[in-house]
Amino acid sequence: MIVSGDRNPISRSSDRLIPLLLVPVALISLGPILRLLAEGFGLGDGATLAHATEVLGRESTRIALWHSLVTAGAGTLISILIGSAFAFVVALTDIRAKSALVFCLMIPMMIPPQITALAWMQVTGPSSVLLRTLGLAPPLGSPQPLHSAGGIALLLGIQHASIIFLTLRAGLRMIPADLVEAARISAARGWRVWAQIVLPLSLPSLAAGAAMTFVTALGNFGIPAMLGIPARYSTLPTLIYQRLAAMGPSVLSEVAILALVIGSVAILGVLAARLMLRRRAFGLVGLSGQPLSLSLGASRPFVETLLWGFIALILVLPLMALVATSLIPAYGVPLSFDTLTVKAWHEVLFRQPVTRRAYLNSLFLATSAALILMVVALPLAWLISRRPNWATRAVDTLVDLPYALPGVVLAIACILSFMRIPFTQITLYGTLAIILLAYLSRFLVVMLRPVQASVSQLDPAMEEAAASAGARIGRRLHTIVLPLAAPAAAAGAILVFLTAVNELTVSALLWAAGTETLGVVIFNLEDSGETVMASALAGSIVALVILLMGVVQFASSRLPKGTVPWQG
Repeated sequence: MIVSGDRNPISRSSDRLIPLLLVPVALISLGPILRLLAEGFGLGDGATLAHATEVLGRESTRIALWHSLVTAGAGTLISILIGSAFAFVVALTDIRAKSALVFCLMIPMMIPPQITALAWMQVTGPSSVLLRTLGLAPPLGSPQPLHSAGGIALLLGIQHASIIFLTLRAGLRMIPADLVEAARISAARGWRVWAQIVLPLSLPSLAAGAAMTFVTALGNFGIPAMLGIPARYSTLPTLIYQRLAAMGPSVLSEVAILALVIGSVAILGVLAARLMLRRRAFGLVGLSGQPLSLSLGASRPFVETLLWGFIALILVLPLMALVATSLIPAYGVPLSFDTLTVKAWHEVLFRQPVTRRAYLNSLFLATSAALILMVVALPLAWLISRRPNWATRAVDTLVDLPYALPGVVLAIACILSFMRIPFTQITLYGTLAIILLAYLSRFLVVMLRPVQASVSQLDPAMEEAAASAGARIGRRLHTIVLPLAAPAAAAGAILVFLTAVNELTVSALLWAAGTETLGVVIFNLEDSGETVMASALAGSIVALVILLMGVVQFASSRLPKGTVPWQG
């Protein structure tokens, strides 16, 4: 029986839950951004554009903005080439081992960008252990080719190609086979079918993926920091980091303006992506039938070899170079049976206090963020699904904001918000608490979306029956919703853990002595010339990431559709 009107027990319970849950979620999602705006434009002390005009008028700002746009734009083009090629082949053809291929393509995106940069630097350049061992290293003194705008763009393109792949594949799977069959009946074949049917229908998805890739590349800190800072090639994130590292909190007003610049460009990209996604369903509503599937015939082995060869080039080769560097006694020494040693691994995992502390800090932060967000996401997803109104819809949109904005913007916003908590003398700057709050704000959407997808698929009849029998909201969530949504919540928690444990951009601006994270320590080790130890630490993190991804992949068949991002 369904009870309606004000007597509905579900309505009364959820009404009490709304302010308890929505207000803190809205505050942690929007509060730091509002504080950033207030700092940048002097709101509260008399709004002024004078400070913004001064910062934007500097040549260093214009150069960094131009470098950011160039590298992000070129990286997006490379991502389009890689991601669209894989998407068209995987989504539309009959190649074998698709799951394994997609899993391997996703690994570069899940690996932290600073590790990607570190691994690729071990593939090229005169000090490459792998090249020296093979006798292919360029002469000593030769420049490192990746320390350039082209090197940054190349690695940004490889790192974010998965975004293009996932977005475009989703669009391609909406194309029904009926359209192609109709074209074939009309004597259309081969490239004509692709050019006149498949490509036009997939363009909105491709454009949306390109916009999201550009935004992600624009806010990437790890790759420009590892490759650009040695070459004095500044982007906006690295300029903010360098200014804050050199001058401290005294330049917060200046970096707030820089953060707002990069945040404004990112928001334009997000709006463009949403606009493109809205256009994705044109002309396909109402059509039915099997998804489009094309046979490659005799060329299938060649195409499969090509794809797996490319995976070996962008994934296996740099990881081999990273591991090779971690197994030598000193940087520059060729790898052989005589020089092979695991001393660096033993050093970073068991002896160095800073690396052990970084592991503990990162594991604590990632685990805490995953557990807290799991507790918050379940009732929040239920509330958004069962009680759609202006408040829940507003929160549903707001939770996307901290994740869509570049990490450096959120980090500056958190420094401003928590350096001195309003109405108190308490400061969280330099503590693990401020990093945890930033993680909660940034990764809430990563946890919420899988749980939301699962809750939306549940039939509310069981909850209504339980409510009619007198079960309160807490008991219904615990005994009905939680068991059914638990697999999605677990998958979301693992995704949060995977993302948080390697995070660099936010923690690079928020850490202090004693609160180092893994991403920060790898960056600092490489920056101080300890490349062998940095490689060993990075290798251990890559192994952890692949292990956790494997757990999610193994459990994906038992999870609701859409829970695991790289699954169909």
